[in-house]
Amino acid sequence: MTLKIYNTKTRQKEVFQPLVADQVKMYVCGPTVYNLVHIGNARPVVVFDTLFRLLQTQFKDVTYARNITDIDDKIMRAAAEQGIEISELASTFAAEFENDMAQLNNLAPSITPYATDHLPEMIAMIERLIEKGHAYASEGHVLFAVKSMADYGKLSNRTLDDMLDGARVEVASYKKYAADFVLWKPSADHEPGWASPWGRGRPGWHLECSAMIKKHLGETIDIHGGGRDLIFPHHENEVAQSCCANDADEYVRYWMHNGYINIGGEKMSKSLGNFRTVRDLLKLFKGEVIRFALLSAQYRSEMDFSAELLEESRSSLDSLYGALRDSASVSPDYSVSISEEPAYLALLDDLSTPIAIRELHQLAKSLNKADAVDKPRIKATLLKLAGIMGLLGSDAEEWFTTNASEDGIAAADIEALILERTQAKKDRNFARSDEIRDNLLAEGVVLEDSREGTQWRRQS
Repeated sequence: MTLKIYNTKTRQKEVFQPLVADQVKMYVCGPTVYNLVHIGNARPVVVFDTLFRLLQTQFKDVTYARNITDIDDKIMRAAAEQGIEISELASTFAAEFENDMAQLNNLAPSITPYATDHLPEMIAMIERLIEKGHAYASEGHVLFAVKSMADYGKLSNRTLDDMLDGARVEVASYKKYAADFVLWKPSADHEPGWASPWGRGRPGWHLECSAMIKKHLGETIDIHGGGRDLIFPHHENEVAQSCCANDADEYVRYWMHNGYINIGGEKMSKSLGNFRTVRDLLKLFKGEVIRFALLSAQYRSEMDFSAELLEESRSSLDSLYGALRDSASVSPDYSVSISEEPAYLALLDDLSTPIAIRELHQLAKSLNKADAVDKPRIKATLLKLAGIMGLLGSDAEEWFTTNASEDGIAAADIEALILERTQAKKDRNFARSDEIRDNLLAEGVVLEDSREGTQWRRQS
């Protein structure tokens, strides 16, 4: 079976075929680095990291670029408030972003372009747009003339009238038409800026991705991803800039957009005060639990993120890791093929991760029941499929014996108490045995007795 993905451009699921056989070029919009990222920022990273892993099982050469926006008005305001240079603020939070995403088991992209490293490419693209009659300079600004592009709005399926309908904002004096958008804007003396043919200034947000994609991936790419909120205006404007500057009929072959994350039924946003940073969540839950939670819903759907979802995800991972711990002595037979496995077929069907997760649990159950002959094959199948989703990469014993935070009773102390409890049971001192069990439970440590002995796990 071949990969099928829902293409925002055509509004239907399509068989994926790269522009060049066996080569895939994918770009995903990264963060604007002025603060710690929230869980909504993490969803596209996890989604497209999973797609990156899946593509690598199907194609020989997969290039994945995810940018860092390190020049933006939000960054400028935050840097001014802290009394530091924007470069210092941006580099700090870019590093924090990479650290948080690594904690969620995300692979590093093939390329991580920074906006400020691409000013010459942006200026060159603006110059081409002006030469071709698609942009104009006005009062230190350069704007894209949306009326110069016959099918502007095709990605978001909006007409110019739709875009302006209900608008009550006064049109800036430097605009010829209200919907024209900024490619370059002037910087005041106290603001960061770069020299350009139109004066000292800085690029518009939309321009950055178009310039970086052209430099690193080419004029036409296979997949462009991001959150649904980027379809308009950001991705719509990317299409306009790139197609018009490059005289190209096609900028992106397959557009993919993930759904929103809601908190308490409302779209998460800083303005509502209902956002949760990944850093805060990592103090309470392991990164793999957070990743599992984000994959528990199909990527295009909206999802309600909650503590209950994270607890369910932790419990689900405990079950999967439990099967691996019980088969710790089994060496996986990695020669097994997964091409016809239901979980793999589900992933090929527009990243149907909820179905794939369900199939992982079926494999775990089969592993628990299998005989010595079948266990190596089933274990390898489980691990290979989970690996595509960035799951089950930890040592099973460590999964149960390490905590999300550094707090809590030490593993050596737990083991000592278990030995004391075992001796107490042999001495028929059941009161002491129960006391140890209850004290450990109060510390968040669960004991599991079996004929093979006592195993333990932390609850978070």
